[in-house]
Amino acid sequence: MPLLLMFAVFYFLLIRPQQKRQREHQEMLSRLKKGDRVVTNGGLVGTVVALTDTEITLEIADRVKVRVVRAQANLYQQADGADAAAKKDGN
Repeated sequence: MPLLLMFAVFYFLLIRPQQKRQREHQEMLSRLKKGDRVVTNGGLVGTVVALTDTEITLEIADRVKVRVVRAQANLYQQADGADAAAKKDGN
């Protein structure tokens, strides 16, 4: 009985939240479209210029494009202050 209780606690504290995060990430990846700002797990921030089933092409600077594996991207959420500073600098 204690072993079963430990497994139930383990499931609800670790396994279930991880599955929820994974499901949300998959949904976000399926909604990506051209023009979205994303950040890769490696820290590159860019704008989506092309999409395939497995890859995303990002423009990280003027005429600088990189291909990344789609699963390694997350939507980029800038803080309001950072967004205003970027617009002021022209980036």
